[in-house]
Amino acid sequence: MIEKTVYLDNAAATRMDERVLEAMTPYLFETYPVATSEFGYSLGIEAREALEGAREELAYHIGASGEEFIFTSGSTESSNLALKGVALALGEKKGRHIIVSAIEDFPVLHSARALEKQGFSVTYLGVDSEGLIDPEKLRDAITDKTILVSIQHANQEIGTVQDIETIGRICGKSGVLFHTDATHTFTRMPLDSKKVKVDLITVSPHTIHGPKGIGGLYIRKGTPIAKWMDGGFQEFNLRAGLENIPGAIGFAKAVDLVTPEENERIKVMRDHLIDRVSAEVPDTTLNGHRSKRTPQNANITFHFVEGESITLHLDMRGFAVSTGSACFSRSLEASHVILGIGGDHERAHGSIRFTFGRYNTMEDVDAVVDAITEVVSQLREISPLARK
Repeated sequence: MIEKTVYLDNAAATRMDERVLEAMTPYLFETYPVATSEFGYSLGIEAREALEGAREELAYHIGASGEEFIFTSGSTESSNLALKGVALALGEKKGRHIIVSAIEDFPVLHSARALEKQGFSVTYLGVDSEGLIDPEKLRDAITDKTILVSIQHANQEIGTVQDIETIGRICGKSGVLFHTDATHTFTRMPLDSKKVKVDLITVSPHTIHGPKGIGGLYIRKGTPIAKWMDGGFQEFNLRAGLENIPGAIGFAKAVDLVTPEENERIKVMRDHLIDRVSAEVPDTTLNGHRSKRTPQNANITFHFVEGESITLHLDMRGFAVSTGSACFSRSLEASHVILGIGGDHERAHGSIRFTFGRYNTMEDVDAVVDAITEVVSQLREISPLARK
């Protein structure tokens, strides 16, 4: 019987911090009305003030003003609004060309594909073997019809961090809007809209021990963007729907709780796992850049074994990790990220992502390395791939 699961899939979702729930609770049971104007009733005004306070707090963390930050239902909606909203605003005025990296997360990739069906042209910019785009290739891909470049701050699977400062300068000089998905870097790595020429930023608290069902989009003042979701006039008339006030409060609290010390502790755990696996498990490949990566991510391919087998065996031992294998994908496709960095299907199928959070310890790291060393050894003994 497994007494406790050691959770190492914090890039997918994190356990909510009790302090976040405590901050949210009054807005579920006491100040629960919709946010009203200053001419409304007292509880509604109080709800409005709390919402705007959370907005200002979150905007501050990316060097923005409150009027430049809107709440959404999550990072998926934020990225959809960024791409489709800009396309609606500029498609008929300037051009119908968009550039995204080939290893973006699905909200960006699938939004781009949806726009292709509407007549937009999309360039899927390739990356090198470590997941980095070539700035010169980006510059060459921009045309007079390009309206938006969307390059993630860091990759969701392999953790590689892009040079968004350089990307922003290229876009700025070319007169092209720049969106970055910062879901996996927000509060984990520096991100200041005053220092980076970025026009739209997707953020979310679900990877930093905040609530699910809430997200945000930074929109630099003056950025052309059209309303994508029809309905009411919420969020500066850019996002229709009842505001998730408890979620917004929880989002702000989650951001406030992340510290540089925590990020460094997570990074030390990540490095310890990479170092031990590299030294103790033969035939492994670290996916992504060794140093230009998020502090919480370690993605490793264990050659000659299937990722789903490793995942299931680790689960039986009380460890939760994720894999890039097609069998664990709802689309039944191998990881487009591993394939995008030049890996073959065998490398994608054998990849395991370990992502760390606030509630992990160094004992967790040592325990999972001990377990995976044994599991991989056993699986290779019966693997036809290992006997080639």
